Amino acid sequence: MSMVEPGPLRRIVNATRYSCNGLGQGWRTQAALRYEIYILLGLIPLAWLAGKNPLERALLIGSWLLVIIVELVNSAVETIVDRIGSERHELSGRAKDFGSAAVFCAIVLSAMIWLFLWLG
Repeated sequence: MSMVEPGPLRRIVNATRYSCNGLGQGWRTQAALRYEIYILLGLIPLAWLAGKNPLERALLIGSWLLVIIVELVNSAVETIVDRIGSERHELSGRAKDFGSAAVFCAIVLSAMIWLFLWLG
């Protein structure tokens, strides 16, 4: 017996539920994600005041949203590595370091955008 594929509306509902579950799990288990969300909440009004137009505001807010996105992907990588095994392994450490470096690069990018728009 074949399973009936869900329709497009059901897929959207399911995807939204999975995304909310992921954000909730991230909030509960990842301190760095909570800190980055707190920073975002402070940056939104600042971006609204500092941005000269909607494009600048979107760039300022979006640059920090990118940090949160990369943090979520980093958390996913760390979760998978931890699921595979708890013993120390060079490749596991490398995967986690790559994820951490990606978050760092996103933070540097956001800081540069904020600095350039503030000085410019």
